[in-house]
Amino acid sequence: MENILSQNIDIRKSIDQSYAAKGMSYDEYRRLINAFIIVGKSTAKKDSENLLEYSKLNVARMNRIDKTIEIIHDLKEAVEQIDTPQTWLVLTEGWCGDAAQIVPAFDKIAKLNANIELKFLLRDENPELMDWYLTNSKSRSIPKLIVADENFEELFNWGPRPAILQEMFYHMHANAVDNNTIKEEMHRWYAKDKTITVQQELLSLLSDVI
Repeated sequence: MENILSQNIDIRKSIDQSYAAKGMSYDEYRRLINAFIIVGKSTAKKDSENLLEYSKLNVARMNRIDKTIEIIHDLKEAVEQIDTPQTWLVLTEGWCGDAAQIVPAFDKIAKLNANIELKFLLRDENPELMDWYLTNSKSRSIPKLIVADENFEELFNWGPRPAILQEMFYHMHANAVDNNTIKEEMHRWYAKDKTITVQQELLSLLSDVI
């Protein structure tokens, strides 16, 4: 499998500033998901009962991670060294299980430095941006983190999963493991990992740009 981390910094792009202007804070994103759930919907344009149930599960997952996450020392030090403005854009959806396991880490990290502006965008409302960041040039996989400098030039991007978990996904898919089992195994991995691998990969990418 190609090196996901190096791939993500090979081709850098200029990002339209309007995405940051219309993006949501983490708290706004969480409130949006809750508002949809209250009326029996998810953030998806084509809704279903399954996506609503996934959204409810994801709220519980994010609540748990918000309360228990700890940022590793080296990443904390690296983030605190950022001395110019950065914008972190996150393409996500409330029904996405991977996003629920990951985006609380983005919020916790961004809060370490006032130079980081973290903004959340719904994938299906921003197809043009999403299509710049397709996985394997074909899949609108989320979450996707795009980090830009003060001039909105991309510094790096990350996602949709830690490299080791993405390899695990490809392996299970190639061996015709059913989707429910794949989801169970991946969420079991996330629960055991406690966002540490996400943090380590972000540390590697940040170290190249600070």
